[in-house]
Formats: sequence, structure tokens, C-alpha cells
Amino acid sequence: MSEKTLPSSSRAHGERPKARILIAEDDTALLNLLTMSLEAHGYTVLPTSDGAQALDTFLREPVDLVILDIMMPRMSGLEVLEQIRQRSDVPVIMLTALNRPDDVVVGLNKGADDYIPKPFTFREVEARVQAALRRVRWAREQRPPALIQGCGVRIDAATRTVYVNDKPVRLSPTEFDLLYYLMSHRGQPIPKETLFREVWGYQVDSASNIVEVAIRRLRSKIEDNPIQPRRIITVRGVGYKFAGEDEC
Repeated sequence: MSEKTLPSSSRAHGERPKARILIAEDDTALLNLLTMSLEAHGYTVLPTSDGAQALDTFLREPVDLVILDIMMPRMSGLEVLEQIRQRSDVPVIMLTALNRPDDVVVGLNKGADDYIPKPFTFREVEARVQAALRRVRWAREQRPPALIQGCGVRIDAATRTVYVNDKPVRLSPTEFDLLYYLMSHRGQPIPKETLFREVWGYQVDSASNIVEVAIRRLRSKIEDNPIQPRRIITVRGVGYKFAGEDEC
């Protein structure tokens, strides 16, 4: 898309640089279509056709978001995700076939922020990309500095750092936003649908799988015993809450 046909919101902000999106997809036709679709929406796209090439590009180029197919030659998307998470908390969206639900759970457990099942529409991809980038932008530019603490957990929203029992804990962007939201509403049961809408930033028919996996991963990082959590509590029939003062 040329500069003169960019959406008015993009023009209004003028100097904001284009987001750089790394795509790894071994289906050449699909890779080309994804690239053209995202470029038409004003993004700079770095297309790669296998996992090893994707990781090499990621290590060399600044990237704002990564879209990873799971099944790729030389290096799978899950292997690339592991390498990325050792180095960066950049948002990662996984592409997965509908007949491989286990890949979704594994990807989310390894730190993916979201997933898109194939087949998909390009409008859906654009919506997910916008939501992920909006979360990061909001976190960097709009969230007021705040210190939240409770049950041995301390969040510094200004620096996006988390400490558990005074030890730093590294969270992905989605994990941080999920914990921040729960702790900001401490003691209040939050429905899964609300968590999905407020943290992931869009609506879907069923959000429970993503939310449950993200909660499980978050518990593994902040709970003393994730099997018997005392900080993030399941509220049967509703969703989750961060423990109140009298529940720690």
C-alpha cells in the first residue's frame, strides 16, 4: 500500500515507524499472500521459508512481531520459538493446522502469545497482528507507571519487571499483561472471556484454551507450588482471580 493510501489512523500519527513482522512459512504461495496482505496494511514484512532461515533473520534484524508456522523443514516453528524466548519477549503468533490441537498447547506453553488455525482469512491475521502490536504499544506508551504488589509478587509497570519473593522473573508480554490485569483487580473473580478480551484484545467464540494454558504457564513462573497455587486462584464456574490480602 502506498503512503497516500495508508489508513487515516496511520497518517494521523505521522512519524510512527512501520512495524516489522517476521513470517516463517514453508508454503511459498501462502507466504507470498501473507506478505502482500500485511504489506498492503502498511507493515514491513521479512518473509522466510523455513525455521533456520527465520531464526537467522531474527538474530540479524530488528523485529516487532513474529508469525511462525509450526511444521517447517530444517527447524520447526516450536524450535524457533524456544530460541526466540531465550533472547526476547517479542510477540509471537503461531500458525497451526486444525487437526493438530496438541501443537497449540505446546506452542502456548513454550511462550507463544497467540495462535491462528489453518485455514484462515487474511482479515483474521490482520486483526490478530493489530491486537498483538496494540498491546505492546499500549504497554510502552500509555500505561501509567505503577507499582503493584501482593502475596510476595511485585510488578513495576513502568519497567515491566516482575519479582517473586524479591527474585526477578521473566515473563512474555502476554504473561505480564495477564498478571497485571489480575493483580489490578485483586480479589475479584474475572471470567475467562473478560481476560481474553482485555489481555489478548479481540473476541473469539471460545477463549478457554488460550486462557487456561496461559494461566498454567504463568503459575509455573510465579507460584511456589504450581500444582497447589495460592496466588492465582481458580474460581469454579467463573474464571480466575489473584488472591486477596486474606488469602495469601
